[in-house]
Amino acid sequence: MENYRKLTQQEIDQLSQQHCTAEDWNAIEVDPKFNAQYVSDTHFSGPIRLGYFEKSYTLEGNITRHSGIRMATLHNCVVGNDAYIERIGNYIANYVIGNETLIENVDLLAVTEKSSFGNGVLVSPLNEGGGREVPICDVLSAHFAYMMALYRHRSILIEKLQKMVEQYSAQIVSETGHIGNNVIIRNCGCLKNLRIGDNATLKGCLKLENGSINSNASAPVNIGVGVIAKDFILSSGSEVTESAMIDKCFVGQGCQIGKQYSATDTLFFANCQGFHGEAASVFAGPFTVTHHKSSLLIAGLFSFLNAGSGSNQSNHMYKLGPIHQGVVERGSKTTSDSYILWPAKIGAFTLIMGRHTTHPDTTNLPFSYLIENNNETYLVPAANLRSVGTIRDAQKWPKRDKRKDPKRLDQINYNLLSPYTIQKMMAGVNILEELKKIAGEECSNYYYHNTRIKNSSLKKGISLYEMGIWKFLGNSIIKRLESTRFTSIQQIRERLKPDTEIGTGKWIDVAGLILPRDLGKEVVRKIETDEYNDIETLNQVFADVHKNYYTYEWTWAIEKLQEKINKTIDEFTIQDILGIVNKWKESVITLDKMLYEDAKKEFTLTTKTGFGADGGAEQQEKDFENVRGQFEQNPFVIEVQKHIKVKEALGNELIERIKDIKG
Repeated sequence: MENYRKLTQQEIDQLSQQHCTAEDWNAIEVDPKFNAQYVSDTHFSGPIRLGYFEKSYTLEGNITRHSGIRMATLHNCVVGNDAYIERIGNYIANYVIGNETLIENVDLLAVTEKSSFGNGVLVSPLNEGGGREVPICDVLSAHFAYMMALYRHRSILIEKLQKMVEQYSAQIVSETGHIGNNVIIRNCGCLKNLRIGDNATLKGCLKLENGSINSNASAPVNIGVGVIAKDFILSSGSEVTESAMIDKCFVGQGCQIGKQYSATDTLFFANCQGFHGEAASVFAGPFTVTHHKSSLLIAGLFSFLNAGSGSNQSNHMYKLGPIHQGVVERGSKTTSDSYILWPAKIGAFTLIMGRHTTHPDTTNLPFSYLIENNNETYLVPAANLRSVGTIRDAQKWPKRDKRKDPKRLDQINYNLLSPYTIQKMMAGVNILEELKKIAGEECSNYYYHNTRIKNSSLKKGISLYEMGIWKFLGNSIIKRLESTRFTSIQQIRERLKPDTEIGTGKWIDVAGLILPRDLGKEVVRKIETDEYNDIETLNQVFADVHKNYYTYEWTWAIEKLQEKINKTIDEFTIQDILGIVNKWKESVITLDKMLYEDAKKEFTLTTKTGFGADGGAEQQEKDFENVRGQFEQNPFVIEVQKHIKVKEALGNELIERIKDIKG
């Protein structure tokens, strides 16, 4: 479409005979292969460029339509080769339309003013009253947004991050919109100030205004019937369908929003799902999932969340307005009808049951149950470490990653056990031991941050945390020493030395990206000093940090192993390493057996209630087996049994490989 030409008089005459009109025929330029036969009942105004129309399309129902323009009004437009435009109720104005794009039965498609197409829109997560605004843009990552929303104590950082988005948005600003190649826009209402990427599908949308639809051939975007969206950005591979309503929202890669879901001032990052319910001022980190009509997520930071039906939170204590916020750390679940009164901070991989109004802070007691009993919050530390559901979740997240775009915005660490969670387990052991020391070993109940912990729960929690810690540390050392033949303790010591100093100290979870806090501080420093001064460079920094996770993890793990056995690497003996491996084996096998027993509960007599309609016990048993299968044949049960054997063999292999080495 580089070499356009003016219309010939013959083409103008033909177009006129086909009921076409133009304010100025001289303002129309066409491709050299343009055929006027395929343009009819169309009015042109402003500068117009038209490609050629040679291709036919087969639509639903096996109906064939030839490319071209019919029954439309076009103002200031470029139309690509083999585009198909028909039945435009009002007009298409100020658009560059790509090749082989189909636009049919649309009321209005126009850029009405100078626009950045959703880039730079301020979204207010966490605090409905404002103060944590995040300006959205096409390349927004969860980690950038996390710093923007939560590091308000670093005013220079916030200023630099804002500037990055402003610079990016300034490059987008235009009075002309762009619609990519192979786009389908059909049966839609009012579409204003949109930028639409390649291979997007818009069918039956009611109203879309001021947004970017960042579709591409690798990861198309789908917008469906009844959708209303304003001030938004949809990332590649996302879907917004079935009468969903979004206002001031960022929708990340691979997200699905639908079934009348309503969201305002919300950031959805990779692979979130929102159906039926509602979100307001939410920071939804990767894999935040809510599927139920009566569920409300409000003023919270979540990631890897599974929200049960009727889950709700309150950010309003009826004093100074809806100004409160909460944090539910990665991997947590809320049961049906659960409720939390913000402010509160819930530790990673916690199961939340019942109503909680006392503002608990359980961040250093992860993998717990938070249970309401008689309007009081009970904490069961570490109980989720023996839950089959927790392991199943960790296995399913990587399998449910819907991102197809090779350029991924969010860096996601799926590890259940990491320096981030293990440091919290270590802190949890210290907390529980201190409670026991202060209140006495025979105390029936202990109190911690507005929660009650039963004596038996406290003791069991310490034991489970210790097993989790040794499972992680043992995994780390076995991985470090695998596939290598050693002939001396000195060789082993050399192998145990870290490859970098980065990784010591505390670790943080930056909306899915797990990294050492000191490294995070260094990234912040470089932003503040303009060493990182554009958003795409910063995204690459996050990608590089994620890529080096296991290198940093080992630095942390070997530091903790030295603390655990109170020796430096140069003092490690073969017996020390054998002792670590044996503790690891014992912990892994014990935890796996707990998972096995937990899974068994799904096959008890009680769970068979409701099976075998109109029959006795024999029919009930057979019906249950035909639907659910036998316990020993369950895929997860088989996997647990296999895991026990594999891990035991792995530990034994290392023991055999090094046991005869002197030292």
